[in-house]
Amino acid sequence: MASRIEVRKTYKLYIGGAFPRSESARTYEVADTRGRFLANAALASRKDARDAVVAARKAQPGWAGATAYNRAQVLYRVAEVMEGRRAQFVEEVSRAEGLTARRAEGVVDASIDRWVWYAGWADKLAQVLGSTNPVQGPYYNFSVPEPTGVVAVIAPQESSLLGLVSVVAPVVVSGNAAVVLASEDRPLAAITLSEVLATSDVPGGVVNLLTGRVAEVAPWLAAHMDVNAIDVAGVDDIDLRRELEVAAADNVKRVRRPDTLDWTADPGLSRIRSFLETKTVWHPIGV
Repeated sequence: MASRIEVRKTYKLYIGGAFPRSESARTYEVADTRGRFLANAALASRKDARDAVVAARKAQPGWAGATAYNRAQVLYRVAEVMEGRRAQFVEEVSRAEGLTARRAEGVVDASIDRWVWYAGWADKLAQVLGSTNPVQGPYYNFSVPEPTGVVAVIAPQESSLLGLVSVVAPVVVSGNAAVVLASEDRPLAAITLSEVLATSDVPGGVVNLLTGRVAEVAPWLAAHMDVNAIDVAGVDDIDLRRELEVAAADNVKRVRRPDTLDWTADPGLSRIRSFLETKTVWHPIGV
Protein backbone atom coordinates (compact mmCIF):
# COMPACT_ATOMS: atom_id res chain seq x y z
CA MET A 1 0.00 0.00 0.00
CA ALA A 2 1.34 3.41 -0.97
CA SER A 3 2.09 5.76 1.91
CA ARG A 4 -0.27 8.68 2.37
CA ILE A 5 0.77 12.27 2.02
CA GLU A 6 0.30 14.08 5.31
CA VAL A 7 -2.58 16.53 5.30
CA ARG A 8 -1.18 19.60 6.98
CA LYS A 9 -3.74 21.79 8.67
CA THR A 10 -4.02 25.54 8.55
CA TYR A 11 -6.40 26.76 11.23
CA LYS A 12 -8.46 29.95 11.30
CA LEU A 13 -9.65 32.36 13.95
CA TYR A 14 -12.97 32.05 15.78
CA ILE A 15 -14.94 35.30 15.73
CA GLY A 16 -18.69 35.77 16.10
CA GLY A 17 -19.40 32.07 15.83
CA ALA A 18 -17.59 31.79 12.47
CA PHE A 19 -14.07 30.77 11.41
CA PRO A 20 -12.58 33.60 9.34
CA ARG A 21 -9.02 33.79 8.11
CA SER A 22 -6.95 36.60 9.51
CA GLU A 23 -7.57 39.74 7.49
CA SER A 24 -3.79 39.96 7.14
CA ALA A 25 -3.72 36.47 5.56
CA ARG A 26 -0.69 35.69 7.76
CA THR A 27 -0.02 32.37 9.45
CA TYR A 28 2.73 30.92 11.61
CA GLU A 29 3.99 27.41 12.23
CA VAL A 30 3.11 25.58 15.44
CA ALA A 31 5.56 22.91 16.58
CA ASP A 32 5.64 20.38 19.39
CA THR A 33 8.19 20.37 22.20
CA ARG A 34 10.64 18.54 19.94
CA GLY A 35 10.35 21.10 17.18
CA ARG A 36 8.23 18.91 14.89
CA PHE A 37 5.60 20.64 12.77
CA LEU A 38 2.02 20.35 14.02
CA ALA A 39 -0.04 22.87 12.06
CA ASN A 40 -0.28 26.40 10.77
CA ALA A 41 -2.21 28.87 12.92
CA ALA A 42 -3.65 32.23 11.92
CA LEU A 43 -1.58 35.25 12.91
CA ALA A 44 -4.21 37.67 14.19
CA SER A 45 -3.92 41.38 13.49
CA ARG A 46 -5.24 44.59 15.03
CA LYS A 47 -8.23 44.42 12.69
CA ASP A 48 -9.01 40.86 13.82
CA ALA A 49 -8.90 41.99 17.45
CA ARG A 50 -11.28 44.85 16.70
CA ASP A 51 -13.66 42.50 14.85
CA ALA A 52 -13.63 40.14 17.84
CA VAL A 53 -14.51 42.99 20.22
CA VAL A 54 -17.40 44.05 17.97
CA ALA A 55 -18.70 40.45 17.94
CA ALA A 56 -18.36 40.18 21.71
CA ARG A 57 -20.19 43.46 22.33
CA LYS A 58 -23.02 42.39 20.05
CA ALA A 59 -23.42 39.02 21.79
CA GLN A 60 -22.97 40.11 25.40
CA PRO A 61 -26.42 41.63 26.18
CA GLY A 62 -28.26 38.54 24.99
CA TRP A 63 -25.94 36.22 26.91
CA ALA A 64 -26.27 38.31 30.07
CA GLY A 65 -30.03 38.43 29.59
CA ALA A 66 -30.38 34.65 29.47
CA THR A 67 -31.49 33.04 32.69
CA ALA A 68 -28.71 31.80 34.92
CA TYR A 69 -30.14 28.30 34.69
CA ASN A 70 -29.97 28.47 30.89
CA ARG A 71 -26.35 29.64 30.96
CA ALA A 72 -25.56 26.69 33.24
CA GLN A 73 -27.15 24.28 30.76
CA VAL A 74 -25.29 25.81 27.82
CA LEU A 75 -21.92 25.68 29.54
CA TYR A 76 -22.51 22.12 30.71
CA ARG A 77 -23.14 21.21 27.08
CA VAL A 78 -19.64 22.47 26.28
CA ALA A 79 -18.22 19.94 28.74
CA GLU A 80 -20.26 17.19 27.10
CA VAL A 81 -18.82 18.02 23.68
CA MET A 82 -15.31 18.27 25.15
CA GLU A 83 -15.76 14.77 26.56
CA GLY A 84 -16.64 13.52 23.07
CA ARG A 85 -13.37 14.96 21.71
CA ARG A 86 -11.29 13.85 24.66
CA ALA A 87 -8.84 11.79 22.59
CA GLN A 88 -8.03 14.77 20.36
CA PHE A 89 -7.48 17.02 23.37
CA VAL A 90 -5.19 14.41 24.95
CA GLU A 91 -3.03 14.20 21.83
CA GLU A 92 -2.81 17.97 21.47
CA VAL A 93 -1.97 18.58 25.12
CA SER A 94 0.59 15.77 25.09
CA ARG A 95 2.44 17.09 22.05
CA ALA A 96 2.16 20.76 23.00
CA GLU A 97 3.30 20.37 26.58
CA GLY A 98 5.62 17.38 26.22
CA LEU A 99 3.56 15.18 28.55
CA THR A 100 3.09 11.42 28.55
CA ALA A 101 -0.30 10.20 27.38
CA ARG A 102 -1.31 9.36 30.94
CA ARG A 103 -0.41 12.80 32.29
CA ALA A 104 -2.12 14.47 29.34
CA GLU A 105 -5.26 12.45 30.08
CA GLY A 106 -5.18 13.79 33.63
CA VAL A 107 -4.89 17.38 32.36
CA VAL A 108 -7.78 16.95 29.93
CA ASP A 109 -9.98 15.30 32.55
CA ALA A 110 -9.23 18.15 34.98
CA SER A 111 -10.07 20.68 32.26
CA ILE A 112 -13.45 19.10 31.55
CA ASP A 113 -14.20 18.79 35.26
CA ARG A 114 -13.29 22.44 35.79
CA TRP A 115 -15.63 23.53 33.02
CA VAL A 116 -18.41 21.55 34.70
CA TRP A 117 -17.52 23.15 38.05
CA TYR A 118 -17.83 26.66 36.67
CA ALA A 119 -21.03 25.80 34.79
CA GLY A 120 -22.53 24.74 38.10
CA TRP A 121 -21.96 28.23 39.53
CA ALA A 122 -24.05 30.03 36.90
CA ASP A 123 -27.32 29.83 38.86
CA LYS A 124 -25.74 30.21 42.31
CA LEU A 125 -23.77 33.44 41.94
CA ALA A 126 -26.63 35.76 42.88
CA GLN A 127 -27.28 33.89 46.13
CA VAL A 128 -23.62 33.62 47.14
CA LEU A 129 -22.25 36.95 45.91
CA GLY A 130 -25.39 39.06 46.30
CA SER A 131 -26.99 40.24 49.52
CA THR A 132 -29.96 41.86 51.21
CA ASN A 133 -28.63 44.80 53.19
CA PRO A 134 -29.97 46.15 56.50
CA VAL A 135 -31.15 49.77 56.22
CA GLN A 136 -32.87 52.26 58.50
CA GLY A 137 -36.19 53.01 56.88
CA PRO A 138 -39.09 51.38 55.02
CA TYR A 139 -36.96 50.00 52.20
CA TYR A 140 -35.48 46.84 50.85
CA ASN A 141 -31.86 47.21 49.79
CA PHE A 142 -30.41 44.58 47.50
CA SER A 143 -26.87 44.19 46.16
CA VAL A 144 -26.94 42.18 42.94
CA PRO A 145 -23.91 40.88 40.96
CA GLU A 146 -23.91 41.76 37.26
CA PRO A 147 -21.44 41.04 34.43
CA THR A 148 -18.94 43.75 33.63
CA GLY A 149 -19.32 43.41 29.83
CA VAL A 150 -16.61 42.52 27.32
CA VAL A 151 -13.47 40.94 28.81
CA ALA A 152 -10.17 40.43 27.00
CA VAL A 153 -8.27 37.35 28.16
CA ILE A 154 -4.60 36.66 27.49
CA ALA A 155 -4.51 32.92 28.06
CA PRO A 156 -1.69 31.20 30.01
CA GLN A 157 1.28 30.36 27.81
CA GLU A 158 2.38 27.06 29.35
CA SER A 159 -0.95 25.42 30.26
CA SER A 160 -2.60 25.17 26.87
CA LEU A 161 -5.94 23.69 28.02
CA LEU A 162 -6.37 23.59 31.80
CA GLY A 163 -5.05 27.14 32.18
CA LEU A 164 -7.20 28.25 29.26
CA VAL A 165 -10.38 26.79 30.75
CA SER A 166 -9.46 28.26 34.14
CA VAL A 167 -9.47 31.80 32.76
CA VAL A 168 -12.24 31.62 30.14
CA ALA A 169 -15.00 29.77 32.01
CA PRO A 170 -15.15 32.19 34.99
CA VAL A 171 -15.49 35.12 32.58
CA VAL A 172 -18.49 33.81 30.64
CA VAL A 173 -20.35 32.02 33.43
CA SER A 174 -21.75 35.30 34.81
CA GLY A 175 -22.82 36.73 31.45
CA ASN A 176 -19.69 38.41 30.14
CA ALA A 177 -18.44 37.97 26.58
CA ALA A 178 -14.77 37.16 26.00
CA VAL A 179 -12.08 37.91 23.45
CA VAL A 180 -9.36 35.33 24.09
CA LEU A 181 -5.79 35.39 22.83
CA ALA A 182 -4.61 31.77 22.97
CA SER A 183 -1.18 30.52 24.03
CA GLU A 184 1.23 31.80 21.40
CA ASP A 185 3.29 28.61 20.99
CA ARG A 186 0.65 26.09 22.09
CA PRO A 187 -2.64 27.17 20.48
CA LEU A 188 -4.03 23.88 19.16
CA ALA A 189 -6.03 22.89 22.24
CA ALA A 190 -7.58 26.36 22.23
CA ILE A 191 -8.47 26.01 18.54
CA THR A 192 -10.13 22.66 19.26
CA LEU A 193 -12.02 24.29 22.14
CA SER A 194 -13.30 26.91 19.70
CA GLU A 195 -14.60 24.10 17.49
CA VAL A 196 -16.32 22.65 20.55
CA LEU A 197 -17.93 26.01 21.28
CA ALA A 198 -19.11 26.30 17.68
CA THR A 199 -20.84 22.92 17.86
CA SER A 200 -22.38 23.47 21.29
CA ASP A 201 -25.13 25.89 22.31
CA VAL A 202 -22.94 28.88 23.16
CA PRO A 203 -24.20 31.84 21.09
CA GLY A 204 -21.74 33.12 18.51
CA GLY A 205 -19.68 36.01 19.80
CA VAL A 206 -19.82 35.04 23.48
CA VAL A 207 -16.33 33.56 23.17
CA ASN A 208 -14.03 34.76 20.39
CA LEU A 209 -10.61 33.18 20.00
CA LEU A 210 -7.54 34.71 18.39
CA THR A 211 -4.17 33.11 17.76
CA GLY A 212 -0.94 35.01 17.24
CA ARG A 213 1.72 37.07 18.94
CA VAL A 214 0.93 38.29 22.44
CA ALA A 215 3.17 41.34 22.09
CA GLU A 216 1.43 42.30 18.86
CA VAL A 217 -2.25 41.77 19.70
CA ALA A 218 -2.54 42.28 23.46
CA PRO A 219 -1.80 46.04 23.40
CA TRP A 220 -4.71 46.65 21.03
CA LEU A 221 -7.07 44.78 23.32
CA ALA A 222 -5.79 46.64 26.38
CA ALA A 223 -6.27 49.99 24.67
CA HIS A 224 -9.64 49.21 23.06
CA MET A 225 -12.26 51.60 24.47
CA ASP A 226 -15.07 49.03 24.19
CA VAL A 227 -13.28 46.41 26.31
CA ASN A 228 -14.34 46.65 29.95
CA ALA A 229 -11.74 44.41 31.61
CA ILE A 230 -8.63 42.42 30.81
CA ASP A 231 -7.05 39.31 32.32
CA VAL A 232 -3.30 39.28 31.68
CA ALA A 233 -2.74 35.75 33.00
CA GLY A 234 -0.65 34.85 29.95
CA VAL A 235 1.64 37.88 29.93
CA ASP A 236 4.96 36.77 31.36
CA ASP A 237 6.97 39.82 30.31
CA ILE A 238 6.86 42.41 33.11
CA ASP A 239 7.46 45.36 30.76
CA LEU A 240 4.66 44.26 28.44
CA ARG A 241 2.35 43.76 31.41
CA ARG A 242 3.08 47.28 32.60
CA GLU A 243 2.35 48.58 29.09
CA LEU A 244 -1.00 46.81 29.05
CA GLU A 245 -1.93 48.17 32.46
CA VAL A 246 -1.14 51.72 31.37
CA ALA A 247 -3.21 51.29 28.19
CA ALA A 248 -6.09 49.81 30.19
CA ALA A 249 -6.16 52.85 32.45
CA ASP A 250 -7.45 55.10 29.64
CA ASN A 251 -11.00 53.81 30.07
CA VAL A 252 -10.51 52.52 33.62
CA LYS A 253 -10.50 48.87 32.66
CA ARG A 254 -10.38 46.36 35.45
CA VAL A 255 -7.10 44.42 35.21
CA ARG A 256 -6.67 40.91 36.56
CA ARG A 257 -2.99 40.20 37.08
CA PRO A 258 -1.30 36.77 36.99
CA ASP A 259 -1.84 35.11 40.33
CA THR A 260 -1.03 31.42 39.94
CA LEU A 261 1.27 29.01 38.19
CA ASP A 262 -0.53 25.96 39.55
CA TRP A 263 -3.65 25.58 37.47
CA THR A 264 -4.48 22.31 39.23
CA ALA A 265 -5.22 24.18 42.47
CA ASP A 266 -8.78 24.78 43.68
CA PRO A 267 -9.94 27.73 41.54
CA GLY A 268 -12.30 29.30 44.07
CA LEU A 269 -14.54 32.20 43.10
CA SER A 270 -11.94 34.96 42.83
CA ARG A 271 -11.83 34.95 39.03
CA ILE A 272 -15.62 35.11 38.79
CA ARG A 273 -15.62 38.04 41.24
CA SER A 274 -12.99 39.85 39.19
CA PHE A 275 -15.39 40.35 36.30
CA LEU A 276 -18.57 41.20 38.17
CA GLU A 277 -20.05 44.56 39.10
CA THR A 278 -22.35 45.02 42.07
CA LYS A 279 -25.58 46.94 41.52
CA THR A 280 -27.39 48.18 44.62
CA VAL A 281 -31.16 48.66 44.35
CA TRP A 282 -33.49 50.39 46.82
CA HIS A 283 -37.16 49.40 46.83
CA PRO A 284 -39.91 50.72 49.12
CA ILE A 285 -41.52 48.15 51.40
CA GLY A 286 -45.13 47.43 50.53
CA VAL A 287 -44.92 48.58 46.90
